Amino acid sequence: MSTCYDLVVLRPEGLYCPAGDFHIDPWRPVPRAVITHGHSDHMRNGMGEYHCLHESVPILRWRLGEVAVHSHDAGAPLQMGKVRVSLHPAGHVLGSAQVRIDDGRQVWVASGDYKRQPDPTCAPFEVVPCDTFITEATFASPVFRWPDTASVAADIIQWRNECAARGEAAVLLCYALGKAQRVLAELGRLDDQPAWLHGAIANGVAVYREAGVPMLETHTVAEQGRHPDAAGQLILAPPSAAGTTWMRRFGRHQLGFASGWMQLRGNRRRRNVDRGFVVSDHADWPALLQTIAQTGARRIIATHGNTDALIRYLRERDVAAEAFRTDYGDEDGSGQ
Repeated sequence: MSTCYDLVVLRPEGLYCPAGDFHIDPWRPVPRAVITHGHSDHMRNGMGEYHCLHESVPILRWRLGEVAVHSHDAGAPLQMGKVRVSLHPAGHVLGSAQVRIDDGRQVWVASGDYKRQPDPTCAPFEVVPCDTFITEATFASPVFRWPDTASVAADIIQWRNECAARGEAAVLLCYALGKAQRVLAELGRLDDQPAWLHGAIANGVAVYREAGVPMLETHTVAEQGRHPDAAGQLILAPPSAAGTTWMRRFGRHQLGFASGWMQLRGNRRRRNVDRGFVVSDHADWPALLQTIAQTGARRIIATHGNTDALIRYLRERDVAAEAFRTDYGDEDGSGQ
């Protein structure tokens, strides 16, 4: 298919809008970048200027420091070259956005990463009608169907209590941006026992608290001393902490992991964790199909993930579908 009239094309630096002269989540330095969210595979250093939703600015500052940032309100139109651009909530993490591009003849939407489940830590996904929809495909397989997150939070509390009865700590691995905060927000609705946080998790939680997001009360592990009495405590840590000397201070403990990948038991074994909790900040298979249908798009472009399965499914139903081979990560942004 010819791309001569396409509003977004794939360049070595990333997704590029020729009519607006900007890139979307570029993975190499460019003069002007429109950023969908703060995970490190979508928000990288070295850009001349950054455009993002207002709610994403604190995350950008946390991750990248002092860079040239232009913040925008959701839905507010911005003229960039020959196109009108607006950012719309994606429901992925705090400040996550879809990028709507309109040249007066056609509308394209680049979704970034998104989910359709309720999440108390960020604005819900907004369906944006378009002619071409660029969708993620991280969990594009019928096997992925998410449980209710509140019930998963209840399971985490029960697991912590079971660990307490055995004199163990419950160490839950989860990503520092988005996942940890969502888990803490859901736990805060059900429980009042504070959680302990690894320093990398604590930094992201502080950003969310400053944005006014209500979460369970927390303390840092550093505040507890080198050999704390951790039995019965829920401790949130990034996946990179597993197997390190940092873990030894807790003595007897169980290891859990909060991720959409935990729906597959093989992933639990490979991660060498005792418990897997299915919590994802991406769309599952039914939500992907629902979203594609709701946009009304006649053309679908899938990026990062199980793109082949999604494209095959859509083509079998006479939907024009193809892929952009992008340099984005897995469920939570290359380990973020």
